[in-house]
Amino acid sequence: MKIAVVLLNWNGQKLLEQFLPTLVQYSPEATIYVADNASTDDSVVYLKASFPTIKIIQNSSNLGFAGGYNAALQNIEADILALVNTDIEVTKNWLAPIISTFENEPKTAIIQPKIRDYKNPEYFEYAGAAGGFIDYFGYPYCRGRIFNTIEKDTYQYEDDCDIFWASGACFFIRNSVYKELGGFDSDFFAHQEEIDLCWRAKNKGYSVKYNSKSIVYHIGGATLNQGNPKKTFLNYRNSLMMLTKNLPKNKLFFVLFSRLILDGIAGVQFLIQRKFIHIFAIIKAHFSFYFHFYKTYKKRDNHQTKVYYQSNSIVYKYFIKNGTIFENKK
Repeated sequence: MKIAVVLLNWNGQKLLEQFLPTLVQYSPEATIYVADNASTDDSVVYLKASFPTIKIIQNSSNLGFAGGYNAALQNIEADILALVNTDIEVTKNWLAPIISTFENEPKTAIIQPKIRDYKNPEYFEYAGAAGGFIDYFGYPYCRGRIFNTIEKDTYQYEDDCDIFWASGACFFIRNSVYKELGGFDSDFFAHQEEIDLCWRAKNKGYSVKYNSKSIVYHIGGATLNQGNPKKTFLNYRNSLMMLTKNLPKNKLFFVLFSRLILDGIAGVQFLIQRKFIHIFAIIKAHFSFYFHFYKTYKKRDNHQTKVYYQSNSIVYKYFIKNGTIFENKK
């Protein structure tokens, strides 16, 4: 089974210098690619000089996470694609348990490893932790991370189980399934495109898995940190787009209407915190969603029939009931 490890880079020379040597050392099974999103630093020069065996794919412009990977992956013929952020440190034998799962479970299409915090290694990392889920209203959370509460890894999530979504920070997918689904939705640009892809895969009957035996460490926020209003815009808009594309029709409009109210409450919270730029980001996100609603709705197919998300409201559980630990409740 051939595996390609593909890093998407944009002005990340320092991250490549820091993490690429370990990736090369611990990935003898893989062919390694760096897809460059038209960087303006010396990333490509550095790669050619320091890692001549790594294959470089140069995109013509910064296409974001979704478009950048779609452009880069179209000509890669490996069986398994490992999409890895440039701020990820891999560990010895990180690929072996992933490859084994793909070989033994033909319906498993997507896998996420355990993701710990590079800066605080005993804890899970925000972007993925021990596997992702979403609640009834489309809010994503993880085993090991609910909103901004992050758990210490005491080996409480060692079960290799089905999850709802796998983190784009370190994301394994069968190439055949990636092509069948048409890859990421490039209209997302960045953020939540991996959740959308996982949802579409589940709608087609594939499984998404978490594998605890493969461990990586993630810095997080190296490209776009939590306080960036662009990230606020993308998360709010893309969440609404994802729900529009994937919810069963009998749930769609109630959930969308509820989210409009909940997003308004979030705006009030930003107002109290005097984070005015994030209020404008939410407003901008909604207008962008309304403007593109028909285009987004047309992307629905005939597979939105089953309910895979959690039946609870993680907002209520976290902010009202003070629930900070993952509970699997269908």
